[in-house]
Amino acid sequence: MAVDERSFFRESQVTKPATLNCPYCRTSDTYELRWLLRRKVDRLPRGGDERDRAKFAKAASYMVLLDDKTSCKNARCRRPFEVSGIKTTAFLTD
Repeated sequence: MAVDERSFFRESQVTKPATLNCPYCRTSDTYELRWLLRRKVDRLPRGGDERDRAKFAKAASYMVLLDDKTSCKNARCRRPFEVSGIKTTAFLTD
């Protein structure tokens, strides 16, 4: 029986600051964006075979951007805009 790949990671949500420009009012501000953090566990879960060991060896910790839209912080604007210019996936080195 194969091990589910989700059991290779511990998941948590974190917020990271990012400087974004509103495309409507053109103001620049720092926004807190939500990321899903998936950290690789220390060892292979029980019941893994050779294919699971190979997948586990290649697995790496990474973050995925959860927010695709945010609202402008400018009091006069407040319009929602899409988050662009930021990579949606970031691999972690540790």
